[in-house]
Amino acid sequence: MSDEESTEYYPLLCDDPSHEVVLVDCGPREMDVILAVRKVTGQSLWHSRVLARQAPVPLLGGLSAYRAQSAVAVLQSAGARAEWRQEPEPGERTAPSP
Repeated sequence: MSDEESTEYYPLLCDDPSHEVVLVDCGPREMDVILAVRKVTGQSLWHSRVLARQAPVPLLGGLSAYRAQSAVAVLQSAGARAEWRQEPEPGERTAPSP
């Protein structure tokens, strides 16, 4: 292959794109959410509290859809508003948040 030729890579349809978990709002049960953040992320209690108070904040990235859904379920059962979304591909533009 010469220097003038370019290589293009295409994702396979069977590739599971990575997902991220975002804590949108802590809700009224802050301590329960802090403990859920700790359980999901493995961070210390102090770091979990800081993350919970910075909402909206991404907590985890690079997860399969199943693991992201599971983490969101744990957070929601503690009273938080959380969501999982597909991470943008490198070089992909994302719309700015309102």
